This record gives sequence, C-alpha cells and structure tokens, in this order.
Amino acid sequence: MPRESSRGRKVADLIQRELATLIQREVKDPRIGMVTINEAKVSRDLSFSDIYFTVLPSGNSDAVEEVLNQASGFLRSQLAKVLNTRTTPKLRFHYDNTVEYGARLSKAIDDAIADDVSHAAKNQPGEDA
Repeated sequence: MPRESSRGRKVADLIQRELATLIQREVKDPRIGMVTINEAKVSRDLSFSDIYFTVLPSGNSDAVEEVLNQASGFLRSQLAKVLNTRTTPKLRFHYDNTVEYGARLSKAIDDAIADDVSHAAKNQPGEDA
C-alpha cells in the first residue's frame, strides 16, 4: 500500500480543520445537528477528498450525509479561498460509524464477561459449614 505524502497529509489536515469551521458557521440547514469531522483523506493527485463525519443525534445520519454532499460545491468554493493548491479537491462526505461500532463491540465484551462470571459462580460447589 503506498504511503501518504506529507503534503497530502497537510492538505487533508487543513481541509478537516476548515470544513469543521465552515459547516458550523456557514451551512444553515436545519437537518444538520452537531457535525464532527473525524478525518479527511486526500487522493494522491489532490483531485478528491473523502470526508468522514459523525453527527448528533445519530439517527439522521443519512439525511446529514445527503445535505453535506449537496453543499459540497459551496464548501469546496470556500475551501479554495484557503488552500494554496492549483485545484481544490472535490469533496465526498461519508458517515463514520466507528464510534457506534465500538460501543456495540464494548457492550458485547461486557456482556460476555458478565456471562462468564455468572457461569463460574453457578459451577462452584457449595460450601458446607
């Protein structure tokens, strides 16, 4: 797998920071709650940027993804004012479900440990006094 260039990483970091501010201040759609930009990845030729986000409340993530992808042209034009690149990457927004997945996995582990403890307690012979 090719390593990401330091320039690509710097551009991705700048895009992440700027988009977090732009979405909070400039996008005025009532369907958007509290959006957090978790990561930005930029293609090697800087033509595309995949933006991963989470949102509270998480129940409307599909609607928020649709709104952000529709607003990507506006956000891209605002980014162009900040980026010092020949072209500004096209933005593609994706909902990041790793937080929810991690919470489900953690709960499954806790449930398995609790099951093991209860089975161990049932299988111990009773002590007679």
